[in-house]
Amino acid sequence: MYTIHDLYDLEHTLAKDYLSQYTYPWEALKNIKEMILELGPTLEDYEERLPQVWVHPSAVIAPTAYLGAPCIIGANTEVRHGAFIRSSALVGNDCVVGNSVELKNVILFDHVQTPHYNYVGDSILGYYSHMGAGSITSNVKSDKTLVVAKNGKEEIETGLKKFGAMLGDHVEVGCNSVLNPGTIIGADTNIYPLSRVRGQVPAHSIFKDQMNVVVKKKD
Repeated sequence: MYTIHDLYDLEHTLAKDYLSQYTYPWEALKNIKEMILELGPTLEDYEERLPQVWVHPSAVIAPTAYLGAPCIIGANTEVRHGAFIRSSALVGNDCVVGNSVELKNVILFDHVQTPHYNYVGDSILGYYSHMGAGSITSNVKSDKTLVVAKNGKEEIETGLKKFGAMLGDHVEVGCNSVLNPGTIIGADTNIYPLSRVRGQVPAHSIFKDQMNVVVKKKD
């Protein structure tokens, strides 16, 4: 089962020290809000534009975007018209949060793009990961039972009712894909458009469908 250090280069997030406390990435979901509330006041180069909303001066925030507390918006990040940052979102540097995108209880590493009609909830998106238009993280099972992290026959009880997806660094998710609760995608992996993804997807691979995952060819 992928650990935090398998999935992420922690040099590319303000949450480095926070994430380093945990073994598996979903363990960090429970305390994202408290982490942001502790981290925000220490950010000397940031402006507290609203109570518990810290924004870097170089970030571009559309007038119709909603920034719910607590949240942090990094340097050179663009939050576009109609974006809805509901709460508990740490958005890194050089990110895009696009039109009609909703974020809730998330960590976005630097250079993450969620540019069009995405829902990202109870998830962590690694460095340079990208959500194609209309792709979403489904964070609650239809039967409302607790999410189990799965990798083949290996299963780990997470104890979480809400657990979206963990995207490693440089993951590309195709348009209109659904990442089911508890999805974990290894670094440098591509997900085909219109995919339904569940469980763990290997690093350095191409996900065509649940039964057709191939290793990327080396250059």
